[in-house]
Amino acid sequence: MSRSQGNVAADSLELCLGYAERLLKDVTPEQFGRLAVVNGQVIESNHPAFVYGHLSLYGPRILSELGQPGPVVPEGFQAIFSKDAKCVDDSNGTVYPEMAKVTQAFFDGYKAALPALRSLPDSAFQAENPMSGRMTELFPTLGSLHAFYCGGHMMIHLGQVSAWRRMMNLGAA
Repeated sequence: MSRSQGNVAADSLELCLGYAERLLKDVTPEQFGRLAVVNGQVIESNHPAFVYGHLSLYGPRILSELGQPGPVVPEGFQAIFSKDAKCVDDSNGTVYPEMAKVTQAFFDGYKAALPALRSLPDSAFQAENPMSGRMTELFPTLGSLHAFYCGGHMMIHLGQVSAWRRMMNLGAA
């Protein structure tokens, strides 16, 4: 069986999106931006607001870099959810956008990327990675970069939510 490079990335993305949906089970809006506290100690580990917000930057990026239309990153998200931003405890619900807005941006971006990934010819994924430095060394083509964004990158961060769930006594998803 032959699978295009876009279909391979989309297969992984679909698995990740299902896991991302399950990880939200029983998470309340009040907990969404909170750091876990275990035995009275605050654990500095990314919470769901930060993880889903950070990941929401990449669905639109995939589409844009492949020259496809789609949703854009909501205003203000880049500043608070970039790779250089620090995840903080949002005890008053004033640091991060509300849960529904963050999760909608996350799912809308990636769900828009799925059909684009599946429809593009392999040649679209052979374009050079527009980033520079280490990311281009690791992922020289758009295909290798977006395969990472649709799989490894997402699972790294969703694993943080899985650990957070356990610290919050929400159990496995």
